[in-house]
Amino acid sequence: MTAEFMFITFTLFLAGMIAVPFASRFGLGSVLGYLIAGIVIGPVLHWAGVDVVALQHFTEFGVVMMLFLIGLEMQPKVLWAMRARIFLMGGLQVGLTTVGVMAAAMLFGQQWTVALAIGLIFALSSTAIVTQTLNEKGLMRSDGGQASFSVLLFQDIAVIPMLALIPLLALPELTEALHHGDDHGGGHGDAGLNLSLVEGLSGWQTALVTLAAVGLVIFAGRYLTGPVFRYVAGARLRELFVSTALMLVVGIALLMTMVGLSPALGTFLAGVVMANSEYRHELESDIAPFKGIFLGVFFITVGASIDFALLGENLALIIGLTLGLIALKAAVTFALGHVFKLKGGDKWLFALGLAQAGEFGFVLVSFTVANAVVPAPVADILLLVVALSMLLTPALFICYDKLIAPRYSRQQAQDADEITSNARIIIAGHGRFGGIVNRALQAADYETTVIDYSNEQLKMLRTFGLSVYFGDATRPDLLHAAGIEEAKILVIAIDNKEAITELARHVREHHPHVHVVARAVDRWHVYDLWAVGCRDIIRETYDSSIRAARSTFEALGHSREKAESLIGVFEAFDRSTMLEMAEAYNIHDPNSEMSEYARLVRENMEAWEAELKANMKDALGAK
Repeated sequence: MTAEFMFITFTLFLAGMIAVPFASRFGLGSVLGYLIAGIVIGPVLHWAGVDVVALQHFTEFGVVMMLFLIGLEMQPKVLWAMRARIFLMGGLQVGLTTVGVMAAAMLFGQQWTVALAIGLIFALSSTAIVTQTLNEKGLMRSDGGQASFSVLLFQDIAVIPMLALIPLLALPELTEALHHGDDHGGGHGDAGLNLSLVEGLSGWQTALVTLAAVGLVIFAGRYLTGPVFRYVAGARLRELFVSTALMLVVGIALLMTMVGLSPALGTFLAGVVMANSEYRHELESDIAPFKGIFLGVFFITVGASIDFALLGENLALIIGLTLGLIALKAAVTFALGHVFKLKGGDKWLFALGLAQAGEFGFVLVSFTVANAVVPAPVADILLLVVALSMLLTPALFICYDKLIAPRYSRQQAQDADEITSNARIIIAGHGRFGGIVNRALQAADYETTVIDYSNEQLKMLRTFGLSVYFGDATRPDLLHAAGIEEAKILVIAIDNKEAITELARHVREHHPHVHVVARAVDRWHVYDLWAVGCRDIIRETYDSSIRAARSTFEALGHSREKAESLIGVFEAFDRSTMLEMAEAYNIHDPNSEMSEYARLVRENMEAWEAELKANMKDALGAK
C-alpha cells in the first residue's frame, strides 16, 4: 500500500514537472499544462486502479486554500463595496444561465426536473481555473477580473440552496430503482463516519445551526486566532506554525461541510475576517505552497477523469454540447457585462473567463445521481462536458490575449474619456502607489492628468471630486490625447511589470523630452527599466524597507543620527553597485550564466560584501 501511494504521488508530480514548464514556455499557462499532464497520465492512473474521482475531491482542497488566501487580501469594506456586483450580477448570471441550459435540455427531450438540475450544474464556473489564470496574467484587479470574481463568489453562495433544491427534483422511477439497488447492495451504504450537524433537523433548526457556525467562524477569526498563534509562536518552531495554519483552514472547511455550506465560502469569510490580523502575511506564506500543490494535482485529475471510450462513442454529441454550453454562458455574461457597463476588453474577459462549467459540477452530478434526479447515463455525459469545458478554458484565455485584447487596445480610443486637461504632469495609474504621488503634487498646487484603466476605481475617485480619466495609458493614441508632446513629466504607477517597461520604452524612444518616473516592482525590474532608457526608477518597497532597517538599528540601541548614518552608507553602496550591474545587464538575455552581468557578479560579489561590511564598520565606529 505504501509503495502504491508513493507511485501515485511520484507519477502526479513527475507529470506536472514535465508538462507545466513546457506549456509555460509556449505561453499556454500552468493550468493547461496540468490539464495536459492529466490527459497523458490518465491511462496510467486507471491501470494502477486509482480512484481519480476520490482523488479529485480530496485535491479540491486547493480551491478552499485559494479562497482563504484571497479573503486575506480583501478588506471587509472592499467586499462590502462589491455587494451589488456579487448579488445582482452573480444572481442574474446563475439565474439566466440555469434557464437557458434548462430550455436547451428540454429541447433534447429531458424532463423539466432533469433539465433544471442540469441547468443548476452548468450555471457554475471554475473558481480554481479562472482565479488562478487571472492572477497569473495580472488581470484580477481589472474591471473584468473583479466582475468575474464577484460572480464566482456568488456561485459559491448559490451552491447552498442548490444542494437543498436538488433532492426535491427526484424522479419516482429513479428513486424506486435506487432503493431497489440499496436493498440488494450488501448493506454497506451506512458505513463510515457521519459528521453532519444538520441531518434530520427541520428547516428553521438547520438555519440556526448554520448561522451559529458562520458566527463561530467570524468570532474565532476575529478574537481567537491572535492568542492561538501567539501561543504557538512561543515554541519558535516554524513547522508548528505551518501545521497550525493548515489546521485552521482544515477546521473551518470541516465545520462548513458539517453544516452543509461550501467549505470554500467558509474559508473565504474567515480570510476576510483575518485580513487585518498581525499574522496575515505569515499565514499567506505558509499556506500558499500547499495551495499550489493541491491545485496542480486537482487540475491533473480533471484531465485524467476524461473517459475517452465514452467520448469516442459520443464524440459529436459531447463536443457539440460543450461548445454550445460555452457559447450560451459567454452570451449571458457578455450581455451582463454590457448591462453593468464593463468596457471594451473587460467585457470579453468577463464573458470568456466564466464560459466553462466548474469543479463543483463534479460534486453536483454525483449528488443528482445519488438523489435519483439525473439518470446515470446522462450523468456520465454531463461529467465529460464539465471536464472538456474546463480543458478548453485556458484556450479561451489565450484567445483573449492574442486576438481580443490587442484589438481593443487599438480600437478603444472612442471608449476612453475625452481628456481636456492641459497639465504638464501625467500620472498613469491611481492605485496605492500613484494615488500618493498625485495627492502630494496636488497639495503643492500642481495640476495633474491622471489616467487609470479601472472604471470602478475612477468612480470612487470622482465621488471625492478628483479629476481623473478612464483609459489604457500604454496606448500611444491615449498618450497623445493626454498631451504627451507638451508634457514635462510622466509618472508610471500602473501594476503590470511588463506594461511599465513597455510604456517607459515607448516614451523614451518617441518622446525623449519627457522625464519618466517609473515604478519598479523589484530589483530585476530596475535593470529592465534602465535597459530601456529610464533613469528615474523608484523601487516600490525600497524606501519603506530602508525605514524599517533604520528603525531596527534604533531598536538595537543606536541613536537616530547613528542609524541614519548607517543607512546612508548602505544606500550609497547599494545604489553604486546597482548602477554598475544595470550597465552590464542584457535585457534580451537576463538569465544567461555567460552574460557580462553574471561574470561581473561572480567576480565582484565577495569583494563587494567585504567593502560594504568595512564601510558599515567605519560608520559604527565614527562619532
